[in-house]
This record gives sequence, structure tokens and C-alpha cells, in this order.
Amino acid sequence: MNIVTARNLIKDYGPLRAVDGIDFEIGRGECFGFLGPNGAGKTTVMRIIYCFMPPSSGEVKVFDMDVTKDPSRIKARIGVMPQEDNLDPDLTVLQNLLVYARYFDIPKKEALSSASELLKFVELEGKAKTKIGDLSGGMKRRLTLARSVINNPELLILDEPTTGLDPHSRHSVWDKLKQLKEKETTLILTTHYMEEAERLCDRVAIMDAGKIVTINSPSALMRLHGGNLEDVYLKLTGKDLILP
Repeated sequence: MNIVTARNLIKDYGPLRAVDGIDFEIGRGECFGFLGPNGAGKTTVMRIIYCFMPPSSGEVKVFDMDVTKDPSRIKARIGVMPQEDNLDPDLTVLQNLLVYARYFDIPKKEALSSASELLKFVELEGKAKTKIGDLSGGMKRRLTLARSVINNPELLILDEPTTGLDPHSRHSVWDKLKQLKEKETTLILTTHYMEEAERLCDRVAIMDAGKIVTINSPSALMRLHGGNLEDVYLKLTGKDLILP
């Protein structure tokens, strides 16, 4: 069963066409990645999928529901880990999770139980009473991940989940995402890190100038085009990989 289906998806910002008539399908339990240079349209596609903005034309369905007609029902079943850390600095680690749980009408007792389990999951159980400003960058990303799954989503959307992290913190986040995937959570991510795509993604869509250049598994792309995934990326987009 497909969790997400897009047909002739177009998004315009005035005269700028950010997404130019793309098609893709994402299956249940799959980890699907969008790769491409800045301005390729990756984040725009993600925002349309999680109902942050409507498409200009075309069709996008999530759980077989149209993103323009059923945004509330879709949002109740998904989690979003944005690129920027937008945690509330005035609250503690635990309070950030509990306040976010209210958006999903999760009962207080259930929210507290889920938050405690999630803090163990992201290895922050000893930081429950810590203010956000006292966390390292890696801890903030792990907390943002925990917050994004407080509602036990069927679909988790991750925009550059490990940007700016040191290698150890990056690998820690990867381990958590792999554990979520083992629980049949469908993952969609954008990334600039080719190793991240190779390790996590069942398939990737390489985008450039609003179009999808190709969709395939990382291993198939490397076999078809030769070299590692970064070489494939360069060959298909003609652009060097620029890490944030």
C-alpha cells in the first residue's frame, strides 16, 4: 500500500516554479529520501506532503486522502522533524514534549508516559528537567526527533535531520531512525549527506531544478552509474555536493 502518492505535482511561487510536474509513490514502511542541491524543490515537496502549503496544481494524497481536502486528518497521523530546532527555550526538555502532546489531544497521563519512554529512546532521560539552552546540538536534534513521534505517527517526515551535527551525534540519530523503521514507521527525509541516504533509504529521488531526475535504490543507482552515491549525484545533476 502506498502511504504517499503524487501526480503531476506543481508548486509556483509567483513566476518561480519550485516543483515542476513530478510523480512519485512512497510505500508503507519505506524510507524514502529526496536528494538535490539547494533550490531543487525538496523542502517544498515535504511541506506539501505534511499539509503546510497546498500545491499549485496536480494531486498529492497521504493515506489516500487529498492534502488540500483532509489536512487535519492527515496531520493527526504524521510527525514532522523540521530542519530548524524550534524547541521552546522557556520550557524544560520534558515540558517541551508534554506541551506538544496537547496539539494531538493526548491525555495528560498518557502523554507523561509516552514522554518518559521517548526520553529513554533518545537517551535523554537524565535531562528531563534541563532547559533547552543547556543542551548540546546533538541533544536538541534527538529531542526534536522525540517530539515528532509523541503521537506515534504512521509517517515521519524529516527535513535535514542531522544537519550541523558532529559524526557521533549524527550516527546516534541514524540509530534511532533505524529503530523507528524496524517498527514499520514510514520515513521521508531530505539530506545533503550521501552516507545518510545510503544507510537509511530504501529508495531516493534525486531532484534538480524542480524536477525528479531519477528514483531508485542507492545500491541500484551506484550499480547503474558507477562510483559511490556522491559520484552518481554529480553525474546526474552536474553540481558538486555542498554540505550545509
